[in-house]
Amino acid sequence: MDALQVVSAATQIVTSMVGAVHALEQASRNLDEAPKRIRSLEDFVCDLENLMRRIKQKHAYKLHNPQLDHQLKSLNSLIERLHPKIRKARRMVSKSKIKNLAHVVWTSMAGDPLRKLLNSINDDLNWWLESQILAQNVEKVIELTAQEVPTRLKVKAEQGYPISSKSKFLRKLLEQEETHQVILIVGLSGIGKSCLARQVASDPPERFVGGAVELGFGQWCSRAACNGSKSDYQKRLARKISKFLVQIGFWKKIKDENSDLEYLCCLLQEALYGKSILILLDDVWEQDIVERFAKLYDNDCKYLVTTRNEAVYEITEAEKVELSKDDIMEISKSILLYHSLLAEEELPAAAESLLERCGHHPLTVAVMGKALRKELRSEKWEKAITDLSTFATCAPGPVSYVNEKEAENTLTIFGSFEFSLEAMPRDSRRLFIALAALSWAEPVPEACLEAIWSILVQKSLFSLAVCKLVEGSLLMKDDTDPLYQVHDMVSLYLDSKTNDSIQMLINGLKAEEIAFICPWFLIFGKENIKNIAEEKVELSLSVSEEKLVIITIEAILQALMASKSISELEVSRICFSGILGPRIADLISRDSQSLTVVSAEAITNIFSKGDYCSYIPSLETTGAVDKLAGLLQKSEDPMIQTDILTVLTKLAEFGTPETVDKVLQSIPFDKLATLLSYDAKEWHENMFTILMSLAKVGKSKAVEKMFAFEIDKNLIKLLENGSEVVQHHAIVTLKAFYELAGSPANASLRPANLNLLPWQVRLRLERFIISDRTVPPSPKSQTFEDVIHRLLDGDNKQVQGATQDLIPFLEKAGGEPCIKKFLEYDIIPELVKMMQCCVPEIQDSAYAAPDVLQQWWTTCLG
Repeated sequence: MDALQVVSAATQIVTSMVGAVHALEQASRNLDEAPKRIRSLEDFVCDLENLMRRIKQKHAYKLHNPQLDHQLKSLNSLIERLHPKIRKARRMVSKSKIKNLAHVVWTSMAGDPLRKLLNSINDDLNWWLESQILAQNVEKVIELTAQEVPTRLKVKAEQGYPISSKSKFLRKLLEQEETHQVILIVGLSGIGKSCLARQVASDPPERFVGGAVELGFGQWCSRAACNGSKSDYQKRLARKISKFLVQIGFWKKIKDENSDLEYLCCLLQEALYGKSILILLDDVWEQDIVERFAKLYDNDCKYLVTTRNEAVYEITEAEKVELSKDDIMEISKSILLYHSLLAEEELPAAAESLLERCGHHPLTVAVMGKALRKELRSEKWEKAITDLSTFATCAPGPVSYVNEKEAENTLTIFGSFEFSLEAMPRDSRRLFIALAALSWAEPVPEACLEAIWSILVQKSLFSLAVCKLVEGSLLMKDDTDPLYQVHDMVSLYLDSKTNDSIQMLINGLKAEEIAFICPWFLIFGKENIKNIAEEKVELSLSVSEEKLVIITIEAILQALMASKSISELEVSRICFSGILGPRIADLISRDSQSLTVVSAEAITNIFSKGDYCSYIPSLETTGAVDKLAGLLQKSEDPMIQTDILTVLTKLAEFGTPETVDKVLQSIPFDKLATLLSYDAKEWHENMFTILMSLAKVGKSKAVEKMFAFEIDKNLIKLLENGSEVVQHHAIVTLKAFYELAGSPANASLRPANLNLLPWQVRLRLERFIISDRTVPPSPKSQTFEDVIHRLLDGDNKQVQGATQDLIPFLEKAGGEPCIKKFLEYDIIPELVKMMQCCVPEIQDSAYAAPDVLQQWWTTCLG
């Protein structure tokens, strides 16, 4: 339900309540009926509260607007008025029968208090309805207001990170006009730079009328991660900027994966022109990124940048804010209290020692706090300190690109990860190690994690295992989408576990399990894992064992569907088409229906126009048309039918003329007719595409076959009963049919059906089917003069129609030239006279005109 429907329902509910109050008033002396009426009023109020909640959820980012806020408050005020009055009415009608008898005697002398209360409720309801009288539809008022209010972007704050003196300092910097456009937050890894920045951006100063938005980069978007390749780095940066353009509403979706970086920066300039937004650039590794944003002009934006790369914060001209140990000591205890779920007085004495051993680093404190959740025993806290030191000593050393001064900090954080894992169930630990095979450059869809889980453990639930990792701060889950990501320090830790992951997931699995998991790694794995996965996928597709091939193709399709959530969807599609394309003819030619079905599905979902051009010849020479058509005849599954029909259509579209003829002879057109029936709504979109492609390549020969199987009759039924979108497709398809086939004798479209079509389409089609010239021609646009002549010279029937045709001219006309035209024909007095004196049918036909005419007549006289 959208906002318009929601608020409209509020008016309907209130109107119904007015009727319910009158019913209760009539039942006020009926001891059995009155409680039921009260209950219905309570249900109405409950419905209003649900509506309020839905409206606020939809327009959460627009409630800063005073007018919209006032309208919602008026509805809330009505609810608050009704609650106590309805409760009081319930008390009145729930008294004992003896008291009610006394009540009847009393009311006969002093008046009925329930009736007075009902009058008061009725007044409240009418007050609210009258307050909306200008718009009649409350939904429309709120929605129109909301549409005019610009969206104020928001950044979500990290839970458990307290407001500190550094947060207040940052806000003051952002409020000052003379501050640098770029503010850099620098500090060691895991020290809380991103948490601090998000906290400030979650409630930006009022000067940023557009709100705040976050764009994360990470070490993945750096020259070092691209092995010095300038083109690869620019592609990755281009994807990030494309994502940003979508975030701020400049684009509806990411348009072109291969967009030029410089072109995107020009679009970025256009998108931010005149805007006032606080932009958080998180985990930046290249000075180039900061410079590209900072050089944008004609906007009032500021950039809050977090980085731990010295090359960025030492070279960049910016206001630098450093997070020191003193700063994090101020907040570390609050973080520990939040994640351990303990009150300050419940903390063991060893808590201070633990904070010191953690170096007060927020990430380390959060991980240890979650591992010690609700733990009150001092010995457990003391053991945690000892274990943390042991794990930090044994933890794998940080990789080369980490600064030397960060090494000790990194080892401590790694030690906390080891401690957290030790406290988890074995299944969660195995899943976490397995995740080291993934790149984590971008959020990973839940389906990928579930795929890994399915080959590791089948006994326990995936949701329980992954929940433990999220609770332990080792994984982060997106609240809106089923996506997971990790902190950059967790990603660094997982790098050291890659070999363990390979041993567990690839070297230690059965052939069927490898066939299933490797397509996922081909999309979401680290670079070295992708190379291994590609070899395994190619090997699985080359073997003679049918089951392995089917498992591999099905996994490819699942992984590709899941990759829609990442920016490299097209890269993944190209990769899979390059593996499957050269083998597709061989796969379909095998004597296996299951393999043919899954291959057809793969072609439909993976192949592009270029792939069809490259691989159709091999399919033609291996008899794919006969194979697919035979399977289509046998299958009763609509999904299989549409996949096979799509492949056959593509074979005709990109194949030779002989293939076109063969496809048209082989396709069972009765199946097409069935898939176009009104009840097969799920398949209509695919069928319209298939029909248009067949008509395009087969021309009149294809259309004649469709007429023979009465497919046009199904299109006419959809035209009569379908949705607006379906009707549009049906019109386009019918128009193509008739233009290609001329006027076939067995066509189902008749003169009576023409009225269902827009007049432009009707004009194009009637020449094919109208032989009776008494049928009225298509409606054509009329001039003002034509309408006037019909009014002055026609009979009653003509005058009736002309009166209605005149109204749009009166409503749309404006300015002196038009007034002169009306005066020139002296038509207004004549019309007024006709409406007052003429026959009733003319008066009825012009029911909407008098006010318009009177207004024009007054203007003309003036």
